[in-house]
Amino acid sequence: MRNFLYRTAILLSFIILLVAGKTLFDLAPVPKTLSVTETTVRKHQVLDRHDNPLTITYQNDWNLHDVRPLHRIPEILQKIFLLSEDKRFYEHQGADWQARIHAVWQDLRAFRIVRGASTVTEQVVRMIYPRPRTFWSRWVEGFDALRLQWHYSKADILEFYLNQVPYANQRRGVVQAARYYFDRDLETLNVKEMMALAILVRSPSRLDLKRGTESVERLTRHLARRLLQHQVISNADYEIWAKLPLQLKESELALNATHFVNYLYATQPIDSLQQQGQLHTTLDTRLQTLVQKILDQRLAGLKSQNVNNGAVLVIDHTRGEILAWVNAGSATGIPQSHIDAVMTVRQPGSALKPFLYALALEKGWTAATLINDTPLAEAVGTGIHSYRNYSRQYYGAVRLRDALGNSLNIPAIRTIQFVGVEDFLERLRHLGMHSLDAHPDFYGDGLALGNGGVTLFELVQAYTTLANQGKFRPLRTLRNARPATEQVVFSPEIASIIGDILSDPDARRLEFGQGTLLHLPVQTALKTGTSTDYRDAWAMGFNHHYTVGVWLGNLDDQAMSQVSGATGAALILRSVFAELNRFEETRPLYLSPQLTQHRICRVTGEQTDGHCPSYDELFIAGTEPTQEVIKAASAETSLYLRQPNQGLQLAMDPRIPDDHEAFKLVLSDMPLAEDDTIEWVVDDQVIGTTSAKVRHFLWYLSRGAHIAQARVQQKVNLAESALTTPAVEFYVK
Repeated sequence: MRNFLYRTAILLSFIILLVAGKTLFDLAPVPKTLSVTETTVRKHQVLDRHDNPLTITYQNDWNLHDVRPLHRIPEILQKIFLLSEDKRFYEHQGADWQARIHAVWQDLRAFRIVRGASTVTEQVVRMIYPRPRTFWSRWVEGFDALRLQWHYSKADILEFYLNQVPYANQRRGVVQAARYYFDRDLETLNVKEMMALAILVRSPSRLDLKRGTESVERLTRHLARRLLQHQVISNADYEIWAKLPLQLKESELALNATHFVNYLYATQPIDSLQQQGQLHTTLDTRLQTLVQKILDQRLAGLKSQNVNNGAVLVIDHTRGEILAWVNAGSATGIPQSHIDAVMTVRQPGSALKPFLYALALEKGWTAATLINDTPLAEAVGTGIHSYRNYSRQYYGAVRLRDALGNSLNIPAIRTIQFVGVEDFLERLRHLGMHSLDAHPDFYGDGLALGNGGVTLFELVQAYTTLANQGKFRPLRTLRNARPATEQVVFSPEIASIIGDILSDPDARRLEFGQGTLLHLPVQTALKTGTSTDYRDAWAMGFNHHYTVGVWLGNLDDQAMSQVSGATGAALILRSVFAELNRFEETRPLYLSPQLTQHRICRVTGEQTDGHCPSYDELFIAGTEPTQEVIKAASAETSLYLRQPNQGLQLAMDPRIPDDHEAFKLVLSDMPLAEDDTIEWVVDDQVIGTTSAKVRHFLWYLSRGAHIAQARVQQKVNLAESALTTPAVEFYVK
């Protein structure tokens, strides 16, 4: 008997040592921290400038984005969870051995795990170090829990548990669960909903409320009786919550900023800017929502005029930050709304003209320089294109201020001929318009009128350069990103003059009148643009603080019905600035102190002699007006035929008698003396003569190849001389 007892004792000791050794070997290391901020981020959450979520992701191993400190989790919710999962949480040392023994007995009798009896601390261990659900794992977890509780307080453990406990559909923590099932924050949940959250953690997949509420309803009634017994709720509360059904609601983001987020991911080095898995952007949810409403309402009003798409971009140009990135909302029922119109290449129309005239100022012109607004036709391939203004009127010699303010087309063509297409295109690229990637010959003079495609993003970014005293910097999407280096594209003086012209209602009176949508109560530089056949309508503007751009059109390239930038997009621009100025201390636009002011005659652009209608004009020092400067800037210096152009192909109309078909020969505007005469020559034959005041002549067509020239007969000191234009070969079919 003694030997049996002795051997049994030795065997038990060996078993105990073996179990102890195996237990020590299988113990998991105590985590260095219960914080998840240093964990690997698989996907970031994007926030607006006020920390409102723009995206929600559940692809990370832990809940990184919806973590609440324990003191911000409702106390009654904590009590409900502890009563449901671990009623002796504040009494045991990590493992509740009393509940464990009872559970093991039940499991042994059933030869399977029918009751877990895991404490909150043990569940935390299992979350950090997942193991197979076996008896041995349950044994080791008890000691892991004991060691965890030696290193961390009850509050730390409970806080981690409530923020990381798994739910269905990759949700973790009570905050995410409350939003997933009820679309509400914790503070707004009722007791019945809190009980449901506590019950769901028992089996997240089996008890998922999205699959049905019957099982959870039954279990909540049982839990409610326990809450009543422990005086967590009153009798009156029990009667209410026992009968009240669970009301599920689909969760939605307060703001859909998909296009902005896509641009952010496409352009930013996210990994180097992560902060606890969150990206703090410059977007303003409140402003984004207001602008979205303005755009959608305007599109609804223009639906009858076949306007289906639109976009608005709002920038704080003092910081280079994007505040609103708005496309036509899904509420408008637009099938192309998944396309980002902010980044879609469209023709800008007249919206490029401010940069053209800024370059002309840089090359020596002034706001008072006279530019001829007279009929103009230029060679386009083997044909001729006749330019005209929007109103189809001509105003003669106009000052640069009026040419830009009224967005006149013919002066713009003469201006690009002065500055050069190559130089203008290069300057536009310095302003960030990289969509203009073709050769200068591809665009030709038509670049002045916007025949090249740009995006709303590129155009607004360029306008922020004018608003920012001529300094270009890429637009920012992240608040903590390092500001980009500024590049001077125009001088502050040139940017000031362009801004002053665009904010001058008097400068646009010829084409737009005085009381238009473009006359804002706060000084704002405004420019509209309309592309060919009304396919695009633009409105751009900036004040002392903000730059705004608006585009309207159809992403399937349909034409709108007579909707221009001034009639369609300008109202949106005006409404957006009204919201921006609502709580803003407004100021005038920046005006460089290096500019000088002189009073000049409206008609001639010369300094006033007191006997002409006059006004005050701004000048860069050293460019004050003189008669010589104005004449040189407004006149051509070479003699050539405007019509016909080299290689022109004309076709006779069979519906018109041949002897009634004529073509106008046109001479350039190089200054001539009043007594000079012009001889018009076709195929070496003089076909007519006119005075120097008449720069055109009608030639009756004849089929075949022809050569045209003009010969100017001049008298200088009683001697006669002749100037002859280069020969131009053209064809008549």
